[in-house]
Amino acid sequence: MTGMNPSASAKPVVLTAISSMATRAVLAELAASFEAQCGVQVAIESVGGVLAAQRVAAGEAFDLVLLASDALDKLMAAGHVLPGRVDYVHSPVALAVPAGAPLPDVGSEAALRAAVQVAPTIGFSTGPSGQHLQRLFARWGLADELASRTVQAKPGVPVGQQVASGEVALGFQQLSELQGLPGITIVGLLPDDCAFITTFSGGVAANSTQPEAARAFLAHLNGPGTAATKQRHGMTPVTA
Repeated sequence: MTGMNPSASAKPVVLTAISSMATRAVLAELAASFEAQCGVQVAIESVGGVLAAQRVAAGEAFDLVLLASDALDKLMAAGHVLPGRVDYVHSPVALAVPAGAPLPDVGSEAALRAAVQVAPTIGFSTGPSGQHLQRLFARWGLADELASRTVQAKPGVPVGQQVASGEVALGFQQLSELQGLPGITIVGLLPDDCAFITTFSGGVAANSTQPEAARAFLAHLNGPGTAATKQRHGMTPVTA
């Protein structure tokens, strides 16, 4: 981003951003590389996606909004985010059990359904992955049967934390949020016939005071060399 490096005497440019927890780690790395290249700092607050959308809709000031694509679309439609959504990563849903617990067979939809049916407790999030799980349970005709055994994590609370503490025996969330958490074993991704991929996207907040710098960061999210960072965090790059 030529021309964006502030001079030694200029006040440093700082962009404010809000994101969901699922992309916290990958965005931290991408923000660091953006600052190294352009001299522009991106201060990202990562919270539960539902809460993030509520705060933006309430008019809280940010330069960038980085959320699941469907949530961002709703904020754009309501005028809280400027047109021009930038998709930058795809994130699959995985499942985990407490460290040392037997690993269930989840190689097919039938096997996953059976594993869910015998699990004493099941955890999922308030975000897109949790919504998908609830639709899946309904499709299997298990919604009523599982109601007393499901624990929905509070916004911003990792499902993996519930798994590690023993609060739930089987937990579902974005792979990026389960990776690296102590006390859990990631069993794998959901099988193809019931997999769920969330696309995460960015947009410039309607009340941004630095839209040009914000757009430069959005361009950086899909810039050269970013693919390896995304893959390291359990995500796949968005291809044109």
